[in-house]
Amino acid sequence: MKKNTRYNILIALTYSITLIGGMFMGYRFLKDQGYQFKSERYADNNAEKVDEIIHIINKNYVDEVNADSLNHLPIDSLLHKLDPHSVYLPPAKASELKESLGGNFDGIGIEYYILKDTLLVTDVIKDGPAYAAGIKQGDKILKIDTIFVSGKALPREQMVGKIKGKKGTPVKLTIMHPGNNEAVVLTIKRDRVKVSSIDASYMLANDVGYIRISKFGAETDKDFVESIRSLKVNGMKKLVLDLRDNGGGYLTAATGLANQILQENALIVYTEGKHEPRTDYVATGGGEFEEGKLAVLINENSASASEILAGAVQDLNRGIIIGRRSFGKGLVQEQFPFGDGSALNLTIARYYTPSGRSIQKSYKSGYKAYQDEIGNRYSDGEMTNSKRLAGKDSIKSKAFVGGGIQPDIYVKVDTAGYNNFYAKLAEKRVLPDFVYDVLANRYTASFIEQNLAGFAINETDFRDFVKYVQRENIIVDAKQLLSSKTVILNDLKVLLCKYHLGEAGYYKAVNLSDPVVKQALTSLQ
Repeated sequence: MKKNTRYNILIALTYSITLIGGMFMGYRFLKDQGYQFKSERYADNNAEKVDEIIHIINKNYVDEVNADSLNHLPIDSLLHKLDPHSVYLPPAKASELKESLGGNFDGIGIEYYILKDTLLVTDVIKDGPAYAAGIKQGDKILKIDTIFVSGKALPREQMVGKIKGKKGTPVKLTIMHPGNNEAVVLTIKRDRVKVSSIDASYMLANDVGYIRISKFGAETDKDFVESIRSLKVNGMKKLVLDLRDNGGGYLTAATGLANQILQENALIVYTEGKHEPRTDYVATGGGEFEEGKLAVLINENSASASEILAGAVQDLNRGIIIGRRSFGKGLVQEQFPFGDGSALNLTIARYYTPSGRSIQKSYKSGYKAYQDEIGNRYSDGEMTNSKRLAGKDSIKSKAFVGGGIQPDIYVKVDTAGYNNFYAKLAEKRVLPDFVYDVLANRYTASFIEQNLAGFAINETDFRDFVKYVQRENIIVDAKQLLSSKTVILNDLKVLLCKYHLGEAGYYKAVNLSDPVVKQALTSLQ
């Protein structure tokens, strides 16, 4: 369990296994810091393609490269010689990326979870096509068009993605509403579904607002402004901006948000490469939160656009950075398409914070070492010990120590309660299964909302959970169960809050005991 944290496991439980049907987020493929597309189309076959790739590298790559050393290598090996973020995309992947970057998030607007062999609707986006058709939380999807997806124990991969589709196309769903004995058939026309990249926005304390951003999408800066204005009405004077597990997104969204918190003419970030002249991104001023204390939360999964914003806040002394060292992704990619629909994403420049520091962590030890770097932070004690790494002390340096952004205040990972038994529960998805299968019917949204701060999973629920685990043929180790009980009870609570109160409810519940949030409140006093 040393490479897992409670926070990361919860993210996995609530996002990785909660499937988006009809509002495909695709944020992992979102435009990454000034990502560009070339309109020209290059080679049509593999033989020409390798030669063309080397030509493109010579003409565009961020650094000087010995092209002769790249000849006769397979494409993937050739690109791995350059950096971890230059990549070749087969036609299907290139198409998916381009579609996602184009903002084509089309569907019907539901979130569902595969509970055993049934698609359970866990959320319905208000005013989306599914909402208008009468689909409600708790409905079970039995059939998608002519394909039975319930009761047949279909492989998970055959269930995923059946509801998604192009705007204007219909999908026929056979639905079972809770308490009904007869199924209903609904034909729903897919449409564009607007999904905010603001996961949560609420008052954390009397004068402290909290905003959680999961990605930097096309509308993030606008959504941020709306959230700030709403929080100000409720008395906000200080802000906690949570960028943990935010993998990046549009550069324009990051700089647009920076405009709301930085003074006019402040340098946000600049880019530069061997073939790319320096480009400065400067705050325009007139933002909604240029004054007021600010704390920015980051962790090892905060990357790219998140690091740009956090780096600017740190270098310009606009606020305090709290958490753990960020990922360290500071490379700019440009896409070069080929005639067969595939494409080359090539690094053309680097990002630098206002003081001139490079965000990018080292990749000199090779591709695999780069991929393993986050895990190594656990094994060398960086994540779990009270090891303080340089924050503002290193601002005069031209590079971050180890790459990424070092927080001003470090908060280690809390591993209490993690053991092999808990790991097995997470692997088998027993926690969300129990919440959706059992607890969701025992508690109402109104009860949880009214009692959020003091509400806890009771002993009866816990005993039933243990029985549920046993029915899943998981051996219950009494000692490890007792050790992980506190973690399990809290996980069940926050997952239940997510089901009944959505993303905002989930983060309200998580933040009640989050040590990083507690540190932020202390720092803002």
